[in-house]
Amino acid sequence: MIIEDSALTSRTPTEYALTDMEPSIENVKKPTPIQNFYNGQSIFITGGTGFIGKLLIEKLLRGCPDILCIYVMIRPKKEKNLSQRMKELIEDSLFSTLKKTQPTFLNRLVAIEGDCSLPNLGISKTDRTTLIHEVSIIFHVAATVRFNEKLKSAVAINIQSLNDVINLSKEMPKLKSFIHVSTAFANCIHELIEEKFYDPPMDVDQIFDLTNYMDEKLLDDITPQLLGTYPNTYVFTKSIAESVVRKHVDSMPIGIFRPAIVISTYQEPIPGWIDNTYGPIGITANVLMGLMRTHYCDRTVKANFVPADLIVNGLIVSAWDIANNRRFKKDLPIYNYVSDDNPITYKEFVELIIKYGELIPSEKAIWCHSFLVTKYRLVHLFYVYFLHLLPALIIDTIAVCVGKQPWLLQTYKRIHKMSDLLGYFSTTEWIYTNERWNKVIAKLSPEDRELFFCDIKDLVWGAYFPTYFLGIRKYIFKDPIETLPQARIKWLRSYWIYLTLKILIACVVLVVIWATFGSF
Repeated sequence: MIIEDSALTSRTPTEYALTDMEPSIENVKKPTPIQNFYNGQSIFITGGTGFIGKLLIEKLLRGCPDILCIYVMIRPKKEKNLSQRMKELIEDSLFSTLKKTQPTFLNRLVAIEGDCSLPNLGISKTDRTTLIHEVSIIFHVAATVRFNEKLKSAVAINIQSLNDVINLSKEMPKLKSFIHVSTAFANCIHELIEEKFYDPPMDVDQIFDLTNYMDEKLLDDITPQLLGTYPNTYVFTKSIAESVVRKHVDSMPIGIFRPAIVISTYQEPIPGWIDNTYGPIGITANVLMGLMRTHYCDRTVKANFVPADLIVNGLIVSAWDIANNRRFKKDLPIYNYVSDDNPITYKEFVELIIKYGELIPSEKAIWCHSFLVTKYRLVHLFYVYFLHLLPALIIDTIAVCVGKQPWLLQTYKRIHKMSDLLGYFSTTEWIYTNERWNKVIAKLSPEDRELFFCDIKDLVWGAYFPTYFLGIRKYIFKDPIETLPQARIKWLRSYWIYLTLKILIACVVLVVIWATFGSF
């Protein structure tokens, strides 16, 4: 349903355009080519409450102030209705800059009740009619990014919802551009990944039949056999989803955007902003907390990281490119958005964790950090038992003895589960081609290159990583920068205790060795 609320007005998009044009820098200056493309357009975004979705909404409103309306599909929750969820969305600190420059930006946001796991997205007939008549640009961002998601749920959200959005878009007479957000790892069983379609692991109709008619427990049991060489249900379903796009690429202005590993923002709207602990963010947070001390990882592999704000700008640019360029079969609209042109290795990443963990520690940390990575599985397992499980067992035993609740072994269970899921991606390196994307960059005007900065070659990693660690400290640990002096004292104290323990353990080991072998 379309919300009718004082904060989320129900006026028509035409009324928005006549009464709510905000005075801003973007309005005063001559619009850029990309701004001209978005002027007067109505946009439909799925996954708008997710990390990338929120950033996309904010940047579209801020960077293209003459957009007519953004329809955001939101799934209601039992404890929160649609209006409450929308208010929760825009109350995020992410929108603080937008609130200052465009105080009435809410007038251009309309919430649409929907659910990607339901048939036809769970959208009402009234809202469906509104979208069909108004929308000209679609960003399908919604996805479940859980690597270990049950196959039935992953298929519904990552494949069926895409199919439903495409069917909806076919009824839109104004449609100019449709962007499906995939992943650079959708075709990870191939060593070379080009900007082209690959054969999916299973026909889309077959996977629909399996998930719709097979008993769910039986489906869970055979999931490993269905996945084959694919490491998880996420990339498996994302690969099949691309084949859905392939069926329609010649009949509508649709394309695929494949970002690599998403990390916190680089510059805008807030440097270092992050709201989740997926992937490298989770690893970094656990290391800085003093919990995670080992990871299965090849230090020589390129860490294919891309900041979230560059991804969002890339999506905005891609939609413009699809709508404004004639396509040929040899020039399919697929964009590999990776950092191969400006790489950083896991060795460099680990060194940065150690460096900034000492420079800007968190007062929330429970111990000083230490981090070892190895590409040898047996060595990693030795570290896990010696550096994680043994200390956890001792501490939990002490907790039980003094009448407290044990917690550390359970915490490590979650950490090891995350580490195991990520191990495949941190020990494997792929070769990507991105000629099409680089051609898009070359088309941009100087003004658009600056306003929608998305050229990974111009990213300065040395300038990025201080904000990356400060962002984790601020937005994940909820630890303000004012606590830094106390945090440094706490870190130094725990470091010297840690060093003393290492020396004591080494002495004990030497004494045991001497006692055992000294008589020979």
